[in-house]
Amino acid sequence: MNPRVSSVNPLNDYQLLIKFTNDEIGVYDCKPLLNFGVFRELQNVHYFNQVTIVGDTVAWTNEQDICPDTLYLESIKIENDHP
Repeated sequence: MNPRVSSVNPLNDYQLLIKFTNDEIGVYDCKPLLNFGVFRELQNVHYFNQVTIVGDTVAWTNEQDICPDTLYLESIKIENDHP
């Protein structure tokens, strides 16, 4: 099983900075989702920035969520400068 989300922060340009339960940090680009179904609502930057953690993944108040495996596998991992 892939690591799960332990924290999330919205970034500019519809990206999410995600810390995973294995302490890896990645940036996930949500732009490819913005023209599909329920994810269209995320085009509103104010709404997008309300991202939170529900269970072990990211979600928004109107029940949009992204599979935690997708977040881990498709995020671009960055260096974690914190011990």
